[in-house]
Amino acid sequence: MSPRSSTQDPWWVKTLVLSLVAVFLGLILVLPLVSVFAEALRQGLGPALEAMSTPDAIASIKLTLLTAAVAVPFNIVFGVAAAWAVAKHEFWGKSLLISLIDVPFSVSPVVAGLIYVLIFGSHGWFGSWLIDHNIKIIFAVPGIMLATLFVTFPFVARELIPLMQEQGVDEEEAAASMGAGGWMTLWRVTTPNIRWGLLYGVLLCNARAMGEFGAVSVVSGHIRGLTNTMPLHVEILYNEYDFVGAFSVAALLCLLSILTLILKGLLEMLQPQVRRAGH
Repeated sequence: MSPRSSTQDPWWVKTLVLSLVAVFLGLILVLPLVSVFAEALRQGLGPALEAMSTPDAIASIKLTLLTAAVAVPFNIVFGVAAAWAVAKHEFWGKSLLISLIDVPFSVSPVVAGLIYVLIFGSHGWFGSWLIDHNIKIIFAVPGIMLATLFVTFPFVARELIPLMQEQGVDEEEAAASMGAGGWMTLWRVTTPNIRWGLLYGVLLCNARAMGEFGAVSVVSGHIRGLTNTMPLHVEILYNEYDFVGAFSVAALLCLLSILTLILKGLLEMLQPQVRRAGH
């Protein structure tokens, strides 16, 4: 008798497993999202839109989008370069590079923010030099950019490294044997093969950049209208008992995250279709 396939389990087993998954997702994911939008619209759509259109809220939205706009291109460049180096070449320190890429996954974002304060703060290693040259990093936008870059830079690289390792170097070697240079090989051979993984990593990076709280909270200074991103603005409004304002901005942040998930799902749906068309 052949062993039973996992898809041949009794109906009650499948029902139980699916029910547990549905309950877990409902309690952990769906219910919190519904409560955010319910609280935001408790007094109607007008007050919610008004809360999102205040000068401080608009400033936080602009800063959040600006931070993501800086972090994502940097991560594209770093991620492609790091993945290319790790997957396509052998060199001394390769294991160290992989370990360094994973550091933000193992270090608390709050600790990352404190590290930047220690380095660039007024009493930090470079604090006196920065003050003398009138350069402000901590409690200013540059500190927010650095903290966001720290917590986001593994995402693109970690998506591309296994993908490029699986693809191997055969196509690159064939291109080189035909006289293609390094840049030509990168743009015409490597990049088309990794475009879906790159887009997937970009979406993850963008979502983390917009939603980061811990590291940004440490280096921002919580200056209204200047260094408050959307998550920090939500915290301030909530602490001031402005629940409609807090949940309205939180709802906007949730909408941006949901949009990211929708784009991620579309990419996962389109990727097999493109592969079949290519064959």
